[in-house]
Amino acid sequence: MSISRANRLTPYMFMAPAAIIMAIALLYPLGYMVWGSFRDWDPTQTIGEAEFVGLKNYITLWNDPNFRESLSVTLIFASVVVSFEMVLGVGLALLLDRNIRGMSVLRTLFILPMMIAPVVVGLMWRYMYHPTIGTFNRMLESVGIDGVDWLGQHALLSVIIADIWQWTPFIFILSLAALQSLPRSALEAARIDGATGWQQIWHIKLPLMMPVLIVTALLRLIDAFKVLEVILVMTEGGPGLSTEIVALRISRTATEFRELGVAAAMSNYLLILLLLLTVAMFAITRIQEVRAARLARQIEEEG
Repeated sequence: MSISRANRLTPYMFMAPAAIIMAIALLYPLGYMVWGSFRDWDPTQTIGEAEFVGLKNYITLWNDPNFRESLSVTLIFASVVVSFEMVLGVGLALLLDRNIRGMSVLRTLFILPMMIAPVVVGLMWRYMYHPTIGTFNRMLESVGIDGVDWLGQHALLSVIIADIWQWTPFIFILSLAALQSLPRSALEAARIDGATGWQQIWHIKLPLMMPVLIVTALLRLIDAFKVLEVILVMTEGGPGLSTEIVALRISRTATEFRELGVAAAMSNYLLILLLLLTVAMFAITRIQEVRAARLARQIEEEG
């Protein structure tokens, strides 16, 4: 083997042990789940003892109105929380990207919610939404407004508000990092050309931040599809199926209904949906990276 070829292979040789371990840790559970989804499997059996039923579990789910309702709730929940978190997080980052006394303390305060355990967040908001002793209803009653059935009639909205409160700081941190890494030459050239603050945000900052913002939105979208603890503690998926997202239905199907094969098929449906979203977002990210690079070169040339 020549020295040049050995040099090319050296990085792959060092990566091989970690890649093998990751492949085993990832592919084995994934393959186990896929194989189990083709069987009529319950906790009293090993996967080898379960009857092979082919696509029956997938067809059953496809025709199940309860599963479609859970999928609908998941899509509504994920799209709403990610949209609001992106707007609020990016807005806060733009607002706090400046040198003001005490700004470091303020930034630290903003990220505290995401440090709290999801179970604790669920308990906090459940008590604040309590119909008689909850903070929100007491505030409404103090100004002469009747209390609201937060975890009943407005359960989905209540869960959305709690998620926005907890995870907007995540968007804020990444957006602020993207802002602070922007080329200062581009911003300085825009100021010299007489661009207002709003024009700098709309035409310079946001286009250059877009690749980071798209990846950030993708990470939050994937996580929003898998939210479990907060909803479980706050509403347990109720009332009815109004807050039962797919992740919660998977857990309930496996533990309460003891239908492991159906739960595995449901997990695969969710995995396919997330893979499609990931591929679409990465394609958009690539397009935005090209546009951002073109914009940066154009600004530098004009400057």
